[in-house]
Amino acid sequence: MNKFEIRTQKKKDAIVQAALKLFKEKGFVHVSVKDIEAESGVSSVSLYNYFGSKEGVVKECANVLMENTVRMAKELLYQDIDFKDKLIRAFEICAEQDYQLLSSPGALEDQTLSSLYSENTNQIRIGILQQFIELGKREGEIASSVSLETILELLDAIGTLQSNWAKSGNYNEKMAGISQLLLFGLIGRP
Repeated sequence: MNKFEIRTQKKKDAIVQAALKLFKEKGFVHVSVKDIEAESGVSSVSLYNYFGSKEGVVKECANVLMENTVRMAKELLYQDIDFKDKLIRAFEICAEQDYQLLSSPGALEDQTLSSLYSENTNQIRIGILQQFIELGKREGEIASSVSLETILELLDAIGTLQSNWAKSGNYNEKMAGISQLLLFGLIGRP
């Protein structure tokens, strides 16, 4: 990286860290671009140049918070274990994503932030799980008669449920149930 690229990355990182702090404290609606500018020390012009909008900053916040989840899932993809165990663990890794940005009352009550964040993290989760589905189809563990598109639409619907469950308090219990249904069906057994 040259000096310009290093400076640019430092500014982007400062904006994201400031936004994470402010969104968590106040929620999306109550944070202005000027607030992010003041907290980060980076001009609002730079914010718009790098991210396009405040919504673009939320998307980058989701990417930053999901990096560890993506790394763990990719490592799992190449482990030499039974596919079913691999898939169960992938669901667990994705479900364990601790809604870091939405963990405070101000952020959790903010429907705009919750929706934007959940939409972006769900897209990342779908990308991770798509790799596992493709592997399962290649290994003959997932029925070839069910299209990838159908499976991804089902996972997208589950992602919508997840974002609602995150607010309810019995998230882990519901995720365990939906994982059981998804992997083994209504009458299947693990």
